[in-house]
Amino acid sequence: MLVELSVVEQRYQAVLAVLDGATVTEVASRFEVHRQTLHRWLARYEQAGLAGLADRSHRPQGCPHQMPAEIEAQVLEWRRRHPGWGPRRLVWEATKAQLFPLPSRSGIYRSLRRHGLIDPAARRRRKETWKRWERGRPNELWQLDLVGGIGLVDGSELKALTGVDDHSRFCVSAALLRRATGRAVCAAFAEALRRHGVPDEVLTDNGRQFTGRFAGADVEVLFDRICRENGITHRLTAPYSPTTTGKIERFHRALRTEFLTGRLFASLETAQAELDDWVAHYNAERPHQGIQMATPTQRYRSASEPTFDRPADTTATDRTGDQWITRKVASNGIISVAYQQISVGKHRRGDIVDVYLNGPLIQIWSGPELLKTITRPDTKEVRKKRAAAR
Repeated sequence: MLVELSVVEQRYQAVLAVLDGATVTEVASRFEVHRQTLHRWLARYEQAGLAGLADRSHRPQGCPHQMPAEIEAQVLEWRRRHPGWGPRRLVWEATKAQLFPLPSRSGIYRSLRRHGLIDPAARRRRKETWKRWERGRPNELWQLDLVGGIGLVDGSELKALTGVDDHSRFCVSAALLRRATGRAVCAAFAEALRRHGVPDEVLTDNGRQFTGRFAGADVEVLFDRICRENGITHRLTAPYSPTTTGKIERFHRALRTEFLTGRLFASLETAQAELDDWVAHYNAERPHQGIQMATPTQRYRSASEPTFDRPADTTATDRTGDQWITRKVASNGIISVAYQQISVGKHRRGDIVDVYLNGPLIQIWSGPELLKTITRPDTKEVRKKRAAAR
């Protein structure tokens, strides 16, 4: 009758065979193992008896690239203090703190998994049809929206008009409102224009504060009027499409998790002061993964339009130099400079505007008022035609 022997029993028989006088070579050949393996069994049997022939762990004694314990402890402490920080942000913090050796992103991810601070099953996968878009320079497009959930101790709730620059993620507006009426929203929008300049375009949802699109008639709300008078193109999202304004929605998530969670404020003024402090931190200190861990302020300033030489006297009536041309505004509010279509607003249709050319930039002037400054796609020669007054 055949009896199956365990691994330990087989090793024990091989050891006994050698101890009974057989050579190591003969026994190794009979048990189909290397001679070095049989020598190890003999040494382990001599040291620990039969228990020494049991299987041992194959785990290495050390790992030269393993994260040092003190570095791992610091990373885990950051994660516990800031649950929203992922491996990429933790690498950035480790670099800022000059930790040595610097842990890798994958090493931090494995550490977080080991300690149960990351659920690998909870990772969201992007759809294959998802496409990321971003404007090429600051103040080319602002995304604006309204957000609520800002509570006061008296039980009332505030709204906020929020806005971010599409290129840099720079927060251009975070104004608290008692009621999100059209006039209050427009006052906050006008303040943002005064502080940060006039963007080429704004993108909003279809809220009644922003558009009269669903009013049942062709109605121009105050927000659209401000856009028209400042030469701003107002773009609307498709209904039920929050991902179109994804950057402002991501700002709202940061606002809720980092500033609003579990907080009530004594008054609107107190809440606005604390919100302004948080926005200053958000713009100037908080790194953003979407812009390669730069801060919004760095991108908003460094990617600004190139500097240029302004005319010595912008109010002068003599604008006949080689750098000056004139154009007549078409009925749709457009002028054309070297086949480049530039909107200055429909309300200026029929007006004569002065255009100042300086290298890669174009300035459009209406009397002493600077209407717009934009970049030129090329610097080819522009026809120096003089527009005729109507």
